[in-house]
Amino acid sequence: MTEMVYGAVPARSGDPILPRWWRTVDKWSLSCILMLFGIGLLLALAASVPLAEKNGFGAFHYVTRQAIFGVVALIVMLITSMLPPDMVRRLAVLGFLVAFVALMGLPFFGTDFGKGAVRWYSLGFASIQPSEFLKPGFVVVAAWMMAASQEINGPPGKSLSLILAGVIVIFLALQPDFGQAALILFGWGVVYFVAGAPMVILLALAGLVVLGGSFAYNASEHFARRIDGFLNPELDPRTQLGFAFNAIREGGLFGVGVGEGQVKWSLPDAHTDFIIAVAAEEYGLVLVLVIITLYASVVLRSLWRLVRERDPFIRLAGTGLAAMFGVQAMINMGVAVRLLPAKGMTLPFVSYGGSSLIAGGIAVGMLLALTRSRPQGGIDEIFGRAGR
Repeated sequence: MTEMVYGAVPARSGDPILPRWWRTVDKWSLSCILMLFGIGLLLALAASVPLAEKNGFGAFHYVTRQAIFGVVALIVMLITSMLPPDMVRRLAVLGFLVAFVALMGLPFFGTDFGKGAVRWYSLGFASIQPSEFLKPGFVVVAAWMMAASQEINGPPGKSLSLILAGVIVIFLALQPDFGQAALILFGWGVVYFVAGAPMVILLALAGLVVLGGSFAYNASEHFARRIDGFLNPELDPRTQLGFAFNAIREGGLFGVGVGEGQVKWSLPDAHTDFIIAVAAEEYGLVLVLVIITLYASVVLRSLWRLVRERDPFIRLAGTGLAAMFGVQAMINMGVAVRLLPAKGMTLPFVSYGGSSLIAGGIAVGMLLALTRSRPQGGIDEIFGRAGR
């Protein structure tokens, strides 16, 4: 009866880990992630060759690096997805602490690579962006705090997680990286909402975000320049947004043809922040819709499985991770079509970037681990708890 109602697949004691994992993991979401990674490699072949030639590397330098980073990310994702929820929580806490310390050290030891925002540590052969690893860890930590606050005599988890989110946002604003700061607040807000937040408090927090945005506009030239560019009704065709918007328009339904796109020769970030413009120009709306469908499938499948989850921590953490994954993809694509201001945010598993790929592997691995089918208890237990 339990399996009929909840769709759970009880794990038999003594089962090897791989068969047990394969029986319980969401294979549809896993397949979608693998397809997104394959599309990312395909687009890297188209988008990164001009940049590699410009920087004096071999034609497939960035493609090779993306393949290496991607394989590492997939291995990390698969290993993480095999962990039980308590191990996911411990991994998230440890990862969050390391990433948070790294975030605090950016003003002293970080670099901006000429992009005007100190977001990375340069290792010579590669770079690390702490905020990418901070996001999944923070969502799980916030979910843990809020789940603990629902227990009798539990800690004030909602207040503590809000304070922690505020501290993180301040450090991100100092870089400045308002896009990641907004994503952190969004992730916290989703977890808070699912945990049973009063609408009045959510509206008050939304008002504070608006006030914070107004302050940032007046205090940060970097932020103001991006907002002004977004609000300007006349789009300068020589800017990155201008090149990307024109490429998407030129692509039409089926694209201009493989290798025939021109935007990759004009955009320095065609292989990262504006990879969707390359997809739209060369492969058209058809590939863009496929990409959107893959992201939507992962999010909706995860939420559908989490609806049946009765453990508060698993439900909150999984919902936060799924929502953040989907919204990051929406932000990246929204910037390219000028629905949102430029934010410098990658498209998960599709854009080039070691930090983005590996951190995405960790985040999705946690999501797959939390959405695995597991016994939820008997029907008599449900009515027993309801009668208490």
